[in-house]
Amino acid sequence: MIIKDQLQVTEAVIHELRRAKNPRLKEIMESLVTHLHAFIRDVHLTEEEFNAGINLVTRLGHLTTPSHNEVRLMAGTLGVSSLVCLLNNGNNGETETSANLLGPFWRENSPITPNGGSIVRSDTPGLPVFLKGIVRDTAGEPIVDAEVDVWHASPVGLYENQDPGQAEMNLRGKLRTDKNGEFAFRSVKPSGYPVPMGGPVGELITALERHPFRPAHLHALIHKEGYKTMASQLYSHDDPHLEDDAQFGVTHALIATYVEHDGEPAPDPSVTGKWYSVEHVFVLEQGESRLPTPPVSAKATQAPATQAGVPA
Repeated sequence: MIIKDQLQVTEAVIHELRRAKNPRLKEIMESLVTHLHAFIRDVHLTEEEFNAGINLVTRLGHLTTPSHNEVRLMAGTLGVSSLVCLLNNGNNGETETSANLLGPFWRENSPITPNGGSIVRSDTPGLPVFLKGIVRDTAGEPIVDAEVDVWHASPVGLYENQDPGQAEMNLRGKLRTDKNGEFAFRSVKPSGYPVPMGGPVGELITALERHPFRPAHLHALIHKEGYKTMASQLYSHDDPHLEDDAQFGVTHALIATYVEHDGEPAPDPSVTGKWYSVEHVFVLEQGESRLPTPPVSAKATQAPATQAGVPA
């Protein structure tokens, strides 16, 4: 089609998309083009703004490396990750769900950890925390022998793949649920942290005058044949950023209470003084047991730069 005006551009692209034999691909692309073109007309996107947008998308790709995923970070910053998650879980968005953001820092091949074992693999300051998880199906029955991958940032706000000072796979582990659908491990109480601010995500957050902080949380990725593989996060009840998470991930179902113990006997008798316990039930839905693509696959050679006290 030879274009006669700006309105006909959309018509021409939609016309060509009708060649697609895959009906779902055709549906997605027609909707994408329709909404994208409408957005451009709505804001009357200038040529300078278009070039800036192209440069931003290009930089997202350039800054996505084996140890950092800027693209996934941007998806979370715009609320896209959370929306896709909540739309596709909890009976297709109708009910509460244990599902949450995968995040940009999951790695494959976490060390096998026995139930009750520790995932602290290098000197990591912080108060001990003992977590007990229970995995159930939607009928409330325990799910036995589910694989549970857990990970979280250190109390200084860095995942081990960001921080050469931490041991390989520190604060990561892979457990299996027992006959009661339970798993347990020891770690240190996590803290909130700013998302990486050294790329387009940081520039956008700064331009929008938003803060970059995520509330303290623990990750879990639960995998069992016959059930939909579920990424989840448990958010600390006492974190000040529950209401304004920079990645829009906090849901009521996943706020976990950290119970403080001071001087009481701990599950590990070597622990004295103050420690915390957490217990949470995760609910899996029936579905496809397919693991996601790992956002990162290697460890960084240097820690993130710091700008005004905020890791970049």
